[in-house]
Amino acid sequence: MVSGIFKGKARMRILLIVTSSGDTFFCGNCLRDALYAQALRQAGHDVVIMPLYLPLTAQSLRADTPLFFPATSYYVAQTYFGNRAMPRALAAFFESPPLLRLAALFSGATSAKGMEQMTLSMINGDNIHFVQQAEKLMNWIAGSARPDVVHLSTSMLIGIAKAMKDRLRIPVVCSLQDEEVWLDSLDGRFAQAAWEAIGQQSKYVDRFIASSAFYRSVASRKIPAIQAIEVVYPGVDTATYARADGPKEPTIGFHYRMNHANGLDILAQAFVHLKKGNAVPNLKLKIGGGYTRENKRFVARVRKMLRPYLPDVIWSDTYSSDEHADFYNGISVICAPLRFSEAFGLYICEAFAAGRPAVVPDTGSFREIVGDAGIIYAPNDAEHLGDALKTILTDTPRYEQCKANALKLSHERYNAASTAEKLAALYRQLTR
Repeated sequence: MVSGIFKGKARMRILLIVTSSGDTFFCGNCLRDALYAQALRQAGHDVVIMPLYLPLTAQSLRADTPLFFPATSYYVAQTYFGNRAMPRALAAFFESPPLLRLAALFSGATSAKGMEQMTLSMINGDNIHFVQQAEKLMNWIAGSARPDVVHLSTSMLIGIAKAMKDRLRIPVVCSLQDEEVWLDSLDGRFAQAAWEAIGQQSKYVDRFIASSAFYRSVASRKIPAIQAIEVVYPGVDTATYARADGPKEPTIGFHYRMNHANGLDILAQAFVHLKKGNAVPNLKLKIGGGYTRENKRFVARVRKMLRPYLPDVIWSDTYSSDEHADFYNGISVICAPLRFSEAFGLYICEAFAAGRPAVVPDTGSFREIVGDAGIIYAPNDAEHLGDALKTILTDTPRYEQCKANALKLSHERYNAASTAEKLAALYRQLTR
């Protein structure tokens, strides 16, 4: 924790409150938070990272505070104790490091079924278990150097904004990105209740930001109570990815969580088809991004699909957020055949910094963020994906133009300096 009084108007102290997924797979929101922190720190600001739910272990996003709202004890309290306080001894048991590490191994569920009470409590911020945890969080902030602004990583933490305003009166910024993936999977009436509650609690947030214009429109439809949402594109440290090297053979890259929603099986089918016809000589496939226990059967099916061409598949079974640059420098093109409409593909932001074009379906924010730096295909099936990959990997002039466009977008839009400048300007508006 950095302490002290800062001189001058330029330097700010930002408390970034983030949720942790356990660091076992490529998490879009987690990476976005890491990029925000990195960009602001490079710009000379002090960023304090406060984790909720699970410990942070990645080098790119290290915690600066104790863990608050620990997932293990908070879930047990919400599920089994209702309006009664959970005994301290039991809470201490469930918050022990071994149990938190075990919970991290089982983290990453894409369905919120069974998590309705816990989710709504974090949004409404009004039951006994939330109040107890929020009090610990507020006491920690009150006893430390006061931040100029608090930034919540998702609207699903908006109950904290209310507590923050009631006690500390610090400006609050809240990010919006892919909340519907979780909230719309809530059981029955809970999904609508959650969206309505976010709208009601939005009065405690001073500014909302989205990672794309596409998701700004999604959030405006889902939460009509929010009148203004600013777009701040995430950006990376381009120097980290800028290397002269690259693969000697054409290599397709997939770097996201390995599951059905992210379409790794669609890519595998397209790859097998291209290999059978030798449409792209010496073609390779590089797969990374990690997976969790619930994805094991899916991953096994994809491996079986690729079995005839396994010598041409580079597969990483482990995931580390600290190895991203090496991955992107080992591919020719990034591909993500997502089955859902994503707010922002951060793997594209990274690939562009390395000068790697994208081949993605015409869904979500892809048309907005990719532009002319790749090929956008439709419909999202293996046949059309295969055709797009063949085109970009065999048409050298087109590939080189897409590569140039990718680097241009990276330097003009998806870089750390630009992101930090926009975030800092927004924060200053609130702190005046």
